[in-house]
Formats: sequence, C-alpha cells, structure tokens
Amino acid sequence: MRAWQFERAGDPLVLRDLPEPRPADDEVLIEIKAAGLCHTDVGILHDPQWTERIGPFPLTLGHELAGVIAEVGPAVEDFAVGDRVGVFPAGRTRPGLGRDGGYSFRCTALPEDLVRVPEGVGFEQAALGTDAGRAAYRALVRRGGVRRGDKVGIIGLGGLGQMAARIAVVLGATVFVAEKKPALWQAAKDLGAQAVSDDITDFTAEKLDLIVDFAGFGTTTAAAIETVREFGTVVQVGMGRLAAEISTGSLIFKQVTLIGSRSGSVEDIAAVYDLFAAGELNPLIVPITFDDIPDALERLHRGEVEGRLVAVYE
Repeated sequence: MRAWQFERAGDPLVLRDLPEPRPADDEVLIEIKAAGLCHTDVGILHDPQWTERIGPFPLTLGHELAGVIAEVGPAVEDFAVGDRVGVFPAGRTRPGLGRDGGYSFRCTALPEDLVRVPEGVGFEQAALGTDAGRAAYRALVRRGGVRRGDKVGIIGLGGLGQMAARIAVVLGATVFVAEKKPALWQAAKDLGAQAVSDDITDFTAEKLDLIVDFAGFGTTTAAAIETVREFGTVVQVGMGRLAAEISTGSLIFKQVTLIGSRSGSVEDIAAVYDLFAAGELNPLIVPITFDDIPDALERLHRGEVEGRLVAVYE
C-alpha cells in the first residue's frame, strides 16, 4: 500500500510501500476515498515546532479524510462494513497526526471519532467537512454565537473563510468579506456576501456584531478590534502570525470580546454534513490525485490555491 510519509521538518514527503493496517478489536478499518490538504500539513512540513505535537515518525500525513468501512473489530457495535464515514481528526484517533492518516489508501479509526456521511454528500465534501467545515462552523456558531440578523465580518476567503461566509449567510446573517486578492471578490459575492473589500476597516460604519479572522496576520486581529461594534465579538482562527499587537484601549473602551477558536466536535462535523446534504453549502473543491499530493502542498505553501485541495482516490 503506497503512502506519503513525513519524517522531519524541511524534508519532502517520502513515498513508501507499507503493509495494510489491521484494526484492533475496538477499531474499524477505512478504505479512504478522499483526503483534504490543509495548511496544518504545510506547517508540519516546514515548522520544526510541529514535531513536538505529532508522531510517531515516520508518519503518513492527511488528517482530513472520508471513506468506506472495510472491516470492523469484534468489539465494534454501532458501525458495519460498507458504512460511509468521515473521521474527526481532533479526537483520540488523530489520523495524520497521531497515527497514519489519509495520504494513503487505508487507515484505522476509533468508532467514537466517526461521523456518518449522508446520502448525496460526496467523499470530497465529507473529507474537508471534518476539518475546514468543522473549524468554520465552530468559530461562527459555537464560539461566535452567530444569530439570524447579525452583521458578520469574515477576514480571509481561503478554504475556511469561504465555508464560514456561506454558513453565515445560510444561518441568516448579513456578511461582509475582507480579502486581499481581488480575484476572489466575485466568489465572495457568489457566496452571498453583502459587500467585499481588501480591508475589514472599510466596514466600520456597518457596526459589525461579529468578526471572524481566518487570516491571523497580527494586523488583521488589530483591525478587527477597531472595526467591530461596541460590545461586539472578534473570533481568532487564523495563525498567519502567532503574535499580534492590538490596541488594548480599543479592546477595553469598546468592551470587545476577543475569543480564540480551534478544534470542534463530531457534532460540528455532522452539522456541516447536514448543510452539504441540504445543498446549502457547496465549497470550491480542487480535486487532485494521490500522486499530486507533494506538489499540491507546495502550491498551498506558496499561496497559489483558491478553494480547497482534495485528493480523490478511485
């Protein structure tokens, strides 16, 4: 079984032939149908700090995955061979982070981390819903508390930002998008955004209730605090920089709530799958093959990708 494996930051992925995994008594074996490519994978490849959070090595990367159950351990009761599932990457299974993941053709998982894929939802959607969809939904709904009628700002229209913008529209919010790439402005409008600009501060007069920053370049965090209304909320998701200089005066005098958001739950993934099934959420997916994965990750690293890269396995 071929697999793209990671050994150390700064080195390219290595293509290896591995024996097919076997599930433990309390696990299932998944035949992987699609695996999403994420900026986290880019960070792992280039930032040595990631090696303290993942492993053991060598490790098959790919934490966004969906497929079909090919085998169940004798202690598994709630799932059966043939079930279509996505895998929650932040639970105990940790595919691509704590055990071999989606940049191969089969992997094992614990039933507690599985989410059933509804009929009509493709494996490409199901794969990216486990992480990009989950993170966007959590930031907006669980952390940001978005409500119908809210004015919501989205900073950064990458893979997560596009998902979040559309989810906010579906939930009844009026959405304003800040995106540096003019080539993506029409995409923002197609998603239902009321207006789009290259700077979130252009929407100060709108008195936004909630701003979610999917860029996280320091200046974007500061701008969000300056722009959101008094008693408004800023949710920080993006980590383009791991430090930001903000005006504590604006934070205090406006009584802004600043919240970090990460992870999520199987329930968040299921909610995203329901939006897929209803036809309300249809993110831009760029399909690639298994062999394309290393080059595609480099394109992602260079910022050349619009939408979400997903490796699709026949």
